[in-house]
Amino acid sequence: MLFEELRAGGCCSYLLACEATCAGVLVDPELSLIDRILALLSKSGTRIHYVVDTHTHADHFSATHELARRLGVPAVMHSASAAPYIDVRVDDGETLIAGQLRLRVVHTPGHTADSISLVLPDRVFTGDTLLRLATGRTDLPTGDAEALYHSVFDTLLRLDDAVAVYPGHNYKNVPVTSIGQERAQNPRLQQRDKGAFVDQMHALSLGMPDHLTEALRTNRTGGKTVAQLLDEAARQIAFMSMGDVLARSADGPADLVVLDVRERDAFDAGHIRGARHVARGQLELRIDQVLPDPSVRVVTCCEFGKISTLAAATLRTMGFNRAVALDGGMKAWREAGYPLEATPASP
Repeated sequence: MLFEELRAGGCCSYLLACEATCAGVLVDPELSLIDRILALLSKSGTRIHYVVDTHTHADHFSATHELARRLGVPAVMHSASAAPYIDVRVDDGETLIAGQLRLRVVHTPGHTADSISLVLPDRVFTGDTLLRLATGRTDLPTGDAEALYHSVFDTLLRLDDAVAVYPGHNYKNVPVTSIGQERAQNPRLQQRDKGAFVDQMHALSLGMPDHLTEALRTNRTGGKTVAQLLDEAARQIAFMSMGDVLARSADGPADLVVLDVRERDAFDAGHIRGARHVARGQLELRIDQVLPDPSVRVVTCCEFGKISTLAAATLRTMGFNRAVALDGGMKAWREAGYPLEATPASP
């Protein structure tokens, strides 16, 4: 079997493939890993048959929807998943086949209601149900400590002791463990009484994940993350360095129009010499008045360089084909010591 673990921080994604046929499966791919995954598939000659999410992730962004679309293969999740883009909804006891690989699906709710684990003869992909020397948390949406108890003790710990555990997270770089090791050494699994285990899970004091709302929104619906929107916009435009903007803005508006898309108070406090102002929220409504000539060369700017990227892409879709964005933002402009001018106060 071809096997590759890919890491993005504490998140673990897995590529496994039948060596004889090069038919493969992706498990829990993380959004920032898309380019690495595609490069790895090309290098190894693997043809993906399924892209699987073991559950609805609340602490990072899934690449399952995007990769399934790009690769033209089914996205797979448990039948309880709310995601509308899932092509194959699986239930306990079913099997995914890729070449000579047979991945048995077991329903292991607790971390989420739609959690599954994927079992091979020598390893199990446990998502966030069972982590190495830990377990998934149960205090996020659809979490259930009692269900986790049954998933771990009545399902996963009944696998052969030698089966290796491959979880969806490994924040502490714990080496590969086995089911036997987890039974003997996992601190949370020493509470074998259900009531004591549930009380233990309820007593955990864990901070909420970063981007919780955005992760649930995008992973449940197939919507786009802010990073995806920015990445797509960046691929539609070009950028201009601060040095080039400084040089060209000194030549006057005939050479380049600087369009500041921050809010009025930020613009008034300090902006690039000669810049015009249209807040991003008013761009579509006011741009024809501010820039009546769509052939003008215009560079957008904002505080951190993100909103201006979206603004430049919007301008291009509206016919301003020479719209670009400042490479950086006004924060970087100030830190570089470049000149600013303020709007004179009203008398």
